[in-house]
Amino acid sequence: MTAAADRGRVLVARLDDAGDVLLAGPAVRAVRTRAAEVVFLSGPNGRAAAELLPGVDRVVTWHAPWIDHTPPPASRAGAEELIGLVRGVDEAVLLTSFHQSALPLALLLRLAGVARISAISNDYPGSLLDVRHVVDESVDVPEAERMLALARAAGFELPPGDEGGLAVRRPLPDVRRTFGHALGPGSYVVVHPGTSAPARTWPADRHRETVRELAEDGHRVVVTGTERDLTAYVAGGVAADLGGATTFAELAAVIEGAGVLVAGNTGPAHLAAAVGTPVVSLFAPVVPLERWAPYGVPTVVLGDQHAPCRGSRARVCPVSGHPCLSQVTSEQVVKAVRELTQ
Repeated sequence: MTAAADRGRVLVARLDDAGDVLLAGPAVRAVRTRAAEVVFLSGPNGRAAAELLPGVDRVVTWHAPWIDHTPPPASRAGAEELIGLVRGVDEAVLLTSFHQSALPLALLLRLAGVARISAISNDYPGSLLDVRHVVDESVDVPEAERMLALARAAGFELPPGDEGGLAVRRPLPDVRRTFGHALGPGSYVVVHPGTSAPARTWPADRHRETVRELAEDGHRVVVTGTERDLTAYVAGGVAADLGGATTFAELAAVIEGAGVLVAGNTGPAHLAAAVGTPVVSLFAPVVPLERWAPYGVPTVVLGDQHAPCRGSRARVCPVSGHPCLSQVTSEQVVKAVRELTQ
């Protein structure tokens, strides 16, 4: 083993959705500088994003009972499954959000024989952690920087010349060959109307209206997403509809070719940041903007960041009328797209 790979097989865990995994990218690259192998432990919703991260050698997937919004029951069989998946791991770096605990996973990894475990924990970890990184969670720090700080506390630094931005593995698929009929020549605007939670969703009617106005403003528009009925409605016969047609890697390539992405605070906004595409962010403040805004790319944020739902982490809007986003107009979005494409 060389000095550059003196830490053996290192597990990096982030058990959330795709956007959370993409934000873990800088921490992963730091770990890779000293790991002989980086194994990424993802949840089911994060696997495709983990497979796109530079520095990841292998992805294993486990459905954690304490993370997912539709969690499986906690069981001995589930614990044994995880222990089998991480067999041979020498060390682990557990990446979590500010409202999550790393300790359940740390306990299971200890039972699996992992010798060194690092995590952020403001709770007393006993013998579960070797590196306990304490964070002042009253201060909102961008999620990518928060996770990178843990990697540094565990003894991993970014390689020289790496400025810590988000990134994806290259090359991406040739979507001009696959979807050339939809993308057309030149630049285009991607509108991604879906989100993982209703509280973060701008109304479909507003998206449809925006697509029409963007087209009238001279933009070619491409609508993406997994919900085909929604993307077809939003495209409205005016935009190209790629709903349900792309893999996650193909979506990254489609977004990379765009001049701007229009999206809520959801995974594709972080995918845009990873490929360097500016974002019009329809951001619901149920989670802090300072932590979860698109990281490191030009961004125009629309939405009332002081609405009553602020910081609630609600999946369904707790305030009648969805005021944080309902007041955003299609005209504002078109103006923001112009600002980012000039």
